[in-house]
Amino acid sequence: MKITELLTKHTIKLQLDSQQKEAVIEELVTVLDTAGKLNDKEGYKEAVINREKQSSTGIGEGIAIPHAKTTSVKDPAIAFGRSTAGVDYESLDGQPSHLVFMIAATEGANNTHLEALSRLSTLLMREEIRKQLLEAATEDEIIEIINTHDKDDEEEEVTEEPAVEGKPAKILAVTACPTGIAHTFMAADALKEKAKEMGVDIKVETNGSSGIKHALTAKEIEEAPAIIVAADKQVEMERFKGKHVIEVPVTAGIRRPQELIEKAVNQDAPIYKGTGGSASKNQDESSSRGLGGFYKHLMSGVSNMLPFVVGGGILVAISFFWGIKSADPNDPSFNSFAAVLNDIGGGNALALIVAVLAGFIAMSIADRPGFAPGMVGGFMASTAEAGFLGGLIAGFLAGYIVVLLKKVFTFVPQSLDGIKPVLLYPLFGIFFTGIIMHYVVNTPVRMVMDGLTQWLESLGTGNLVLMGIILAGMMAIDMGGPINKAAYTFGLAMIAAGNYAPHAAIMAGGMVPPLGIALATTIFRNKFSKRDREAGVTCYFMGAAFITEGAIPFAAADPLRVIPSAVIGAAVAGGLTEFFRVTLPAPHGGLFVFWVTNHPVLYIISILIGALVTALLLGILKKPVKQA
Repeated sequence: MKITELLTKHTIKLQLDSQQKEAVIEELVTVLDTAGKLNDKEGYKEAVINREKQSSTGIGEGIAIPHAKTTSVKDPAIAFGRSTAGVDYESLDGQPSHLVFMIAATEGANNTHLEALSRLSTLLMREEIRKQLLEAATEDEIIEIINTHDKDDEEEEVTEEPAVEGKPAKILAVTACPTGIAHTFMAADALKEKAKEMGVDIKVETNGSSGIKHALTAKEIEEAPAIIVAADKQVEMERFKGKHVIEVPVTAGIRRPQELIEKAVNQDAPIYKGTGGSASKNQDESSSRGLGGFYKHLMSGVSNMLPFVVGGGILVAISFFWGIKSADPNDPSFNSFAAVLNDIGGGNALALIVAVLAGFIAMSIADRPGFAPGMVGGFMASTAEAGFLGGLIAGFLAGYIVVLLKKVFTFVPQSLDGIKPVLLYPLFGIFFTGIIMHYVVNTPVRMVMDGLTQWLESLGTGNLVLMGIILAGMMAIDMGGPINKAAYTFGLAMIAAGNYAPHAAIMAGGMVPPLGIALATTIFRNKFSKRDREAGVTCYFMGAAFITEGAIPFAAADPLRVIPSAVIGAAVAGGLTEFFRVTLPAPHGGLFVFWVTNHPVLYIISILIGALVTALLLGILKKPVKQA
């Protein structure tokens, strides 16, 4: 399939109107939607933004390739937008992006589509093509340039060359990104081109959406001096045990190929120990290991848990419309429909969140075999009232138990490999996880959770206010990052334990940054560009819905002013909610669930004061901008 079967005149926009990342994403999503390529415009946009949260798709050299693979796409397609002024796309080299290709892949995209999409990403690595695209005057010229360079041939075969005495052994590499349709192949091409330039023999295995291509053989691994693993998702690592392994994000393969190849040639890398992680002490080369690995696994659990929290939490909040106890048959406010909503949201969706959290943490660590033991361990923590802390322990425990089992069962003959994932891993994984959770983990963790709840309930107003300030401030520091998620997870744990005060401060702290920025763009119009003021309108809705990430574009553009202003405003709101003794049993929903608090008016006042503090600080700190 030719690239131009996916990139057509109808999906090209020669001049982008926006210069900010999220606004450009909106523009190109609209282009695809207008061309009839999407089933669900908002669903696809959300998938693209979620991909950006993993790592920016602004790869440098003036290029950005936002992309997503989702059921929201009706037909695979590519949208192209060009910006003369450049887009602030948080690129790896800090430079604006002038060429933005948005890739839309269907959930069940076939190999021909995926190969065409990946070929586009490799073409863009060539400087002469980028130059021609920048100079093209019409959509037809864009199509012609792509067609000229696009060779719709079968992927070139990697032939095995006989070993030559005295010639350095072949360097090996593996590239992989979460979506597998852009960065995977760009990193592979960058490594191959640089190796050719340096006179180094290299073979690159790509872990793309269409599967593994150019898989490394056992013989190649045995003979290789070192292996480069440029990946943002899990790849099979046990085969590299005992070899020098350089582990970096996939973007490092694109941006720093020479440095990586030199390290591989010089064997300047730790020996992989086969424990599921590297022995590297270099943090920037082991982003998915150590603390970075812990965060990656935790976020896998939290991100997969959130749909249960949001959907279930809002259903529970709606059930409170008939009364806080409207689901109780013995209460005068009982309503049968409210009881059904409460049962769906609370009795089922929210009842699953600890198990889902643990299951996906374990799956992130040990791949699919870890999922069942993690789910069972998380469910045991939930039923034993060990709460979120128990679920976290269950997830990591199950994941590493399965990693250990994979090593233990290496003696099983290759002919019987098929029984490992369907029999051995689930049987022994669930058994050992369950035994440890039952006899070792659940009881002490339940005691810790009970003690924490009692301590919170015993706090005086002053201490509660301090706690509210800290938790709410944490929500605004990184706006959806690890600190934000740590505070949010704590709030969920307290709701599960029956203490609703902390989450009131947490939700207020998460709402203030976008609401405060929105107010600032309205009140201090001369301090913001027209584009920022337009984005500020969106922040009203995102803040009201408790989507802290709405503030990220402003924070990224001006962190020294925006982040402190947001943190201070959020802290004020959190402190006020605790001062007024506001409680919030709903885990999500923002202003749409304010009526379930014990003091709805005081809660709204607290949030508005915090937002106003943020707005005033921005008005004072920011300088006037020249209006277009």
